[in-house]
This record gives sequence, C-alpha cells and structure tokens, in this order.
Amino acid sequence: MKSTINIHFKQETIENLEAFSELLGKDISTILEEALTQYFENAQKKLIEKGIEEDASMTNLDYDEFWDGLDIG
Repeated sequence: MKSTINIHFKQETIENLEAFSELLGKDISTILEEALTQYFENAQKKLIEKGIEEDASMTNLDYDEFWDGLDIG
C-alpha cells in the first residue's frame, strides 16, 4: 500500500486550504482527509442509486403489463 502520493493543486485551491486551515484551526491534511471521506460517501451513494435505477430499468413494462395474460392456477 502506498503511503505517499504526488498531488498538484491550483494556486486558488492552495490558498483556500491555507485560509480554511487557519480559520478552522485544522491542519491541511485533516481538511483533505475529511473532504475526501465526504466525497467517497457521496460517490458511493450515487453509485448505489445508479445501480438501483439500472435494476429498475431492466423492464419497461408496468405492473399490469407484466402480469397481463398470465394464468395462475
């Protein structure tokens, strides 16, 4: 497992990180860790929702159309 990654940020992002670090009293690593945790949670929710939508789209028939003509008995 890699413990270091080279990351490049725009100057504006660096300035925001420094400003929020000072305002919040948190180090930049903590801010990035919290932001990435939130990002991963949101991305996972979207993937789950997308999976549910894809499962639901497996048929384009509504309930009555699906069961129409089925003779149980």
